[in-house]
Amino acid sequence: MKKIGTVLSLVLLALALVVSPVLAKSSWNANSVWPPKNHHSIGLNDFADKVKKATNGDLEIVVHTGGALGYKGPELLKTVRDGLVPISDMLISGVAGDEKLFQIVTLPFLVRDFQELRTLLEICRPYFDKAAEKKWKQKILYIAPWPGAGLWTKKKITTLEEMKGLKTRTYDKNGALVMDAVGATPHALPFSEVYTSLQTGLIDSVMTSTPTAVDAKFWEVLQYYQPLNITIATDMVTVNLNSFNKLPKDQQNALLKIGKEMENAMWDNVPKIDKDQEAISNKNGIVTVAPDKKLIADLEKITENIRQDWLKTAPPEGKKIYSDFMKKVKR
Repeated sequence: MKKIGTVLSLVLLALALVVSPVLAKSSWNANSVWPPKNHHSIGLNDFADKVKKATNGDLEIVVHTGGALGYKGPELLKTVRDGLVPISDMLISGVAGDEKLFQIVTLPFLVRDFQELRTLLEICRPYFDKAAEKKWKQKILYIAPWPGAGLWTKKKITTLEEMKGLKTRTYDKNGALVMDAVGATPHALPFSEVYTSLQTGLIDSVMTSTPTAVDAKFWEVLQYYQPLNITIATDMVTVNLNSFNKLPKDQQNALLKIGKEMENAMWDNVPKIDKDQEAISNKNGIVTVAPDKKLIADLEKITENIRQDWLKTAPPEGKKIYSDFMKKVKR
């Protein structure tokens, strides 16, 4: 009987180990291509800390910033879909080449400020969620903005005419189309080459946001900043659907709940980050030139073809989003 009791005890111990919370612990690598001090990297680390705390350490997310995992950005929809990394942030315009629906948030001069961008994304979100899950086998946890893309120049720009002849570094297709439309010459340069290209005169202006300008110390080679909000870029953080579905329900709920919290927090913070970074630029000598209504109206008019060309080949969901947004903002 003693032997049977010992065997039974061992069986019960084995069963206990099988269902033990220790074995339920998971550790995920999270990818970020941004530097450690970038607000999206900071946000992803905050997200990871909150998840660890909410799950009592049963789900640990280890954030790798600066592209340390080897992924550059444009391939990240496929990377997360294929489970090469379970969770990643990604620039939506960077992956929009693989998903045409996502291109709507990259259209120049579609949104005029952060509030309009948030309105657009509220309309987009159900369609984005469906595309991410059904087509790309991942779930969007949160979407957060960058500061808007302005024009950093050597000469002061106040009219459309003054943009003609600029030699401008742009970072995506639509930015290049905008500069073409105004009679400027776009240059697709790696950011590592921007500073020296400004020094040598290959370019005389840059389309980018305030944090990037501060990182690059534009005040050493440029004089003016025009906050045009040509586009306001967005990042999203997604999780591989298979990895998500394998989690216990309480951990799934924690990820979704914390994702909503992070989204709200980052939307609140980014306008302040934008102003803070602009103030640093101003303190170091950059002069902000606020665009007047006529310049913005002229830019919206001259870039209308870019938006309409996208609409011609947009998926039905994209056309509906566009229509609903324009009605919402009364344009």
